Amino acid sequence: MTDTVEELAVNVLVLGAGPGGYVAAIRAAQLGQSVAIVEREYWGGVCLNVGCIPTKVLLANAQVASLVARHAKSFGLPDGLRADFRAAHERSRAVAEGRIKGVHYLMKKNGIRQFAGTGAFTSDRTLAVTASDGTNAVITFDHAIIATGSEIRSLPGVIFGDRVTGYIEVVLSETMPESLVVIGAGPIGIEFACVAASFGSRVTVLEYQDRILPTEDADASAELAKALKKLGITLVTGARVTSASDTASGAQVTYDSASGETTEIAADHVLVAVGFAPRLEGYGLDATGVFVTDRGAIDVDAQLRTSVPHIFAIGDVTGKLALAHVAEAQGILAAEVIGANSTRAMGDYRDMPRAVYSNPQVASFGLTEAQGREELGDVLVASFPFVANGKAHAVGETAGFVKIVANPTTRTLVGAHMVGPDVSELLPELTLAAGQGTTIDDLIHNVHAHPTLSESLQEAFHGLAGHMINF
Repeated sequence: MTDTVEELAVNVLVLGAGPGGYVAAIRAAQLGQSVAIVEREYWGGVCLNVGCIPTKVLLANAQVASLVARHAKSFGLPDGLRADFRAAHERSRAVAEGRIKGVHYLMKKNGIRQFAGTGAFTSDRTLAVTASDGTNAVITFDHAIIATGSEIRSLPGVIFGDRVTGYIEVVLSETMPESLVVIGAGPIGIEFACVAASFGSRVTVLEYQDRILPTEDADASAELAKALKKLGITLVTGARVTSASDTASGAQVTYDSASGETTEIAADHVLVAVGFAPRLEGYGLDATGVFVTDRGAIDVDAQLRTSVPHIFAIGDVTGKLALAHVAEAQGILAAEVIGANSTRAMGDYRDMPRAVYSNPQVASFGLTEAQGREELGDVLVASFPFVANGKAHAVGETAGFVKIVANPTTRTLVGAHMVGPDVSELLPELTLAAGQGTTIDDLIHNVHAHPTLSESLQEAFHGLAGHMINF
């Protein structure tokens, strides 16, 4: 180990190499900026290492396991096949490691200096990097992009330990517990519940609100709840968790029901999935003068500038919408504002695509039906069930529906809510149509290949126009 300190000056410093940070670095470099990026732990972020990618591998394996369990006879497969979770775990790690190598390759390809270590601002123009190998650095910059991500939230009375953990410990575990309690029925909690149930765990989900996925459309929540119960998952809504801790044999959770009744549940493991908080500690933000809101997020304008105009913030630290693709979009915009004087701005974050990779999936964008009626006074709504879609029958996944919400005056889309097989793949057509102001009258004439799941969109467009064809 040496005690050398490198001094470097760049146009753009990116702090954090998650999906927002590394994408911002690449786009800035493409625009001719000299770029340095600093990451202390996860190159590619939580997403590539222990989040989006490895969990989707586990979910893909779980979906196959669930499909075989439900349709072995009709698919001509032997009864009694059992899925091996260890194999799923090994595949998830292999896929994640391959993607992480890809991030380093992209940094080198674009001439971006990489620093593995902890970065802390010493002023609004300098950042000190402390690296374990002794290659410390002081980086001077014209612009900075803060992309330090988030950390999991907890609840009063919840004590983390070996058996009460967040999602990272579950992702990295080589075994699946025989029984699992999930605290929180948001996307992460629901996804892990699906994985565990598909590999044979007894799963209980506790949710404080009166329905699972409480920020989604009520019909989508109800439809997914039916599907999860068929997977054997116990759903408890209106549950206020008061305590959770390790025990000698596993873990125990105590919660109060909406009626005030207290219940205790013992399980092999408890997963806490109640949300995220921006990660701001330890980065020397005080030295920059960047304003942090009362909610603990970095305040940004529509072009991601902080209160210090040459410093930008993207991703979870902004407290906008904690999704990888949102961070990527923010990162590209910040880089283009810096390197190309872009006049673009981020719009309503509710219009961003959202997906829950449950079994079946949930996907949405824009206003729910209730929000549409509240904000617009009236809406056009059309729903088409996958049970009436030929491709859904072909793949053996007929649960769910497509529901589209439109403005009756402009006849443009304002929201969509879908439950069903791979419905996240159907979002881009909808968000593009909404963003470009494409009308229902144009959408009904956009021909979809047959047989495809996307034909359900065409049917719903016809439904908005008042003449659904196949239902």
